[in-house]
Amino acid sequence: MKDVTPIRRRKLYEEIVERIEHAILSGEYAPGDALPPERELGEAFGVGRTSVREALFALQRMGLVSISNGERAKVSIVTPTILVNDLSGVARHLLSQSNGVSYFQQARTLFEVGLAQLAAMIAVEDDISQLRDLLEKNRLAVGNEQEFQATDVAFHYGLAQIPKNPIFTALHVAVVDWLTEQRTISIRATGSAEAAFRAHERIFKAVSNKDPVEAGEAMREHLSQVAAFYWKAMDENTTKD
Repeated sequence: MKDVTPIRRRKLYEEIVERIEHAILSGEYAPGDALPPERELGEAFGVGRTSVREALFALQRMGLVSISNGERAKVSIVTPTILVNDLSGVARHLLSQSNGVSYFQQARTLFEVGLAQLAAMIAVEDDISQLRDLLEKNRLAVGNEQEFQATDVAFHYGLAQIPKNPIFTALHVAVVDWLTEQRTISIRATGSAEAAFRAHERIFKAVSNKDPVEAGEAMREHLSQVAAFYWKAMDENTTKD
């Protein structure tokens, strides 16, 4: 027989992980429920407590259970925010690598262009009214770097809230946090705040006119311009050094 690979013998704790995971995903244990004590789990599975502990630590790494000293393991209460926060360490590590910022700029563009298009398709009058208020605050903040950054973030967050999908808002908050340095550097460039406000104004008009094509294109050009301001500033800093 060709292309035959050896069968890997599974470890005891991996079998336990699979069974407990199935019990959690099937609803036998609900979020927040405590699992049986280690001794009971060992007796139920016919294994020692060492294998049970290995399994529980593996389930913790998977995000399925939480473990506190002196307490029984509990099924994790998972939210989109917790899910995204668990990625923060990896995200920052990737950002520190040579192409990290470029990768995140591309990912942000894909995400926010889609958000703008979706917002234009589903926004109701209340959404548009709130976005209008955020745009006005952004306009009034031009000339005040700190305030403009805050209102810039708020405008984009307002777009992310329109679909009322908690995964979108959690991702938005995470991306804002991960790309804080880019925003701080790019907003200091001459004319960047005025350009950003004009872009926000264009995005708002497209959303209020329920034009997803224009909303997506406006967002794409906006983020491309933000990236250009950032890389120009970085090049200038490198030249000075």
